[in-house]
Amino acid sequence: MHDAAYYIQLLLSGVTVGSLYALIAIGYTMVYGILRLINFAHGDIFMMAGFFMVYMSASMPLAVSIPLVLILTTILGVVIEKAAYSPLRTAPRMSVMISAIGVSYLLQNLATYIGGIARAYPDIPFLTQVMQMGSLSVKRITIVTPILTIVLVVILVILIQKTKIGMAMRAVSRDFETSQLMGIKINSVISMTFAIGSFLAGVASILYFANYGQVSPMIGAMPGLKAFVAAVFGGIGSIPGAVIGAFIIGICESFIKANENIAVFSNAFTFALLIIILLCKPNGLFGEKLTEKV
Repeated sequence: MHDAAYYIQLLLSGVTVGSLYALIAIGYTMVYGILRLINFAHGDIFMMAGFFMVYMSASMPLAVSIPLVLILTTILGVVIEKAAYSPLRTAPRMSVMISAIGVSYLLQNLATYIGGIARAYPDIPFLTQVMQMGSLSVKRITIVTPILTIVLVVILVILIQKTKIGMAMRAVSRDFETSQLMGIKINSVISMTFAIGSFLAGVASILYFANYGQVSPMIGAMPGLKAFVAAVFGGIGSIPGAVIGAFIIGICESFIKANENIAVFSNAFTFALLIIILLCKPNGLFGEKLTEKV
């Protein structure tokens, strides 16, 4: 039998992974809330942030490259929206979705072309340092990640509830056409949404790869998919829902991976969960019933 410390360690690592999924899931959920679009390229924005860091840190100190990576990732998200989604505002949903999948492959191939197969991620000593907490030895990242995630989510919720742009976002997600008629600058609201989502994916990428140690062109797919499941699980369009969904998935995954008999199924579990949720609660835990306007 394992002692309590072992289970606490598992729980902590689950919460850490869950926090990372949460940061990525918010990007999916916000974009969906406003554009009714699943941004399939989101996982690849996360991956590109990893490659940005590999190249930046090669020539600059971490204190410069970390903020630069976040800025570049944010710009990348906004540029993708302007180039691939913005021209398709009035196009059928399907066209936008195909465009999103195209962007995803484009980024993966670009990363393969520039970066090659896999690159070692720079060591961020502040995050990878191991601390002793009683009988637990914990990487500092395990403590930093959930705290940082919760702080960012709280800031984001305040931003959406209290600021003018947040109010515009809420209006647009409620009713796109009416908001447009009311004179809300739809394009700046959408750019802002992509900027926030990409910024959070950038933060997630730094925490994820610092822990994981290497970046490869395909690496965004799995965290991206799991974060997407977390967003659907929590009710797509709901930020607290996405965060709770991500934590549940992260913790379950951590415990499944610890049991060698079923560790193989840790990814399958996530998708099985998705199917069950869609069967029982199609709108997710906190999703609102959406009435389709014809």
